[in-house]
Amino acid sequence: MYRFLSAACILMVVSIAEGAIVKKAIEYKHDGTNLEGLLCYDDAQTGKRPGVLVVHEWWGCNDYAKSRAEQLAKLGYVAFALDMYGKGVTTTSPQEAGKLAGEAKKVLRPRAQAGLDILLAQPNVDKDKICAIGYCFGGTTVLELAYSGAPLAGVVSFHGNLTNPSAEDAKRIKAKILVCHGAADAFQPEKEVAAWRDAMHKTKADWQMIYYADAVHAFTNPNADKAGISGVGYNKNADMRSWRHMQELFNEVFGEAKATR
Repeated sequence: MYRFLSAACILMVVSIAEGAIVKKAIEYKHDGTNLEGLLCYDDAQTGKRPGVLVVHEWWGCNDYAKSRAEQLAKLGYVAFALDMYGKGVTTTSPQEAGKLAGEAKKVLRPRAQAGLDILLAQPNVDKDKICAIGYCFGGTTVLELAYSGAPLAGVVSFHGNLTNPSAEDAKRIKAKILVCHGAADAFQPEKEVAAWRDAMHKTKADWQMIYYADAVHAFTNPNADKAGISGVGYNKNADMRSWRHMQELFNEVFGEAKATR
């Protein structure tokens, strides 16, 4: 179970002449674990608008994940960067990240749903227009959220591990699925990619997969090369193109976006 810890909410506002991007840290709980995500939206807009859930890489809910939520707010959405590990739990150690991701996978779907529930509870969110995006570990998470039958219009996995839906999962999928995949990603062997495609062919889901030439794992993160992991690196072209492809899916399921910045 989860609950709001309203007294612990922290409000940050980035001032801009015609309005502001509001960035609000929200604490909540799941299964006894204290979590903290970041909500972002443009306060110059009124009324309800589409919401986008953002799921972080295996490093935790760090500045990169939060920057993506802010980018989405500038596009006119309400974005919530959820927390899968615990309040303040991030790392730059691959070994520690592996341990954290492994533990989180034990509660992957319900913990992701707890974050989704935070987004759905926001008064400025249109509950009928919700998408989820995720990076690496987060890409896997949003796929699993889609397989669970969560009320999502679409999900976008950026260089995520492609887990296969079960026969029961296949019946539950409501979201349109976009997988943005590095053509040179050695972390996801082509045999596994083919198995995922075969599994998806057996569903009635609306899905698409786009390959990006020369892109390796974590191609969207400008700091990916700093991790010093072989086969991990930033690719500017793939980053920009995949972001545009994400927006095309959003325009399809939400209607044309009204960018604010």
